[in-house]
Amino acid sequence: MSDETQAKAPETGATQAPQAAAGSDSSPAAAPSGPRPGGRPGGPGGRPSGGPGGRGKFFRRKKVCKFCTEKIDAIPYRDVRLLQGFVAERGKIVPRRLTGVCTTHQRRLTRAIKQARNIALLPFATRH
Repeated sequence: MSDETQAKAPETGATQAPQAAAGSDSSPAAAPSGPRPGGRPGGPGGRPSGGPGGRGKFFRRKKVCKFCTEKIDAIPYRDVRLLQGFVAERGKIVPRRLTGVCTTHQRRLTRAIKQARNIALLPFATRH
C-alpha cells in the first residue's frame, strides 16, 4: 500500500504544476471566468437583464416613500398594523432600500418599531 501512496504523490504534484502555469498566463483566453473588470457579471448592478434569455432591458420602478405621499409626519408606535409591514417575518426591521421609505421617515419608523417592541406591542424576534 505504501508503494501506491508514493506513486500517487508525484502524479498529483505533476498535475498541479501545469495548472499554476496556466493561471499565471496573462492572455485573455486563459483568464479565469470571474467578474468582469468593469463591473459585475450579468449586466449593471450584478443582476441579469429581464426578458427571455436575459436580452431585454431591465427596468425597476422607483420606489416612493409611503409616508411622504400620504403626508404622515408622526409615525405612531401604537399603530401595530402599520409597523408590521416594515418588520420582517423574523422580527428584523426591513431596510429602506427594500421598502422605499425616505431617510427621515426610516429613522422615525425605526424609533417607533423599537418603542412598540419595548412595550410588547411587537415581538423582538419570532420563535423557531
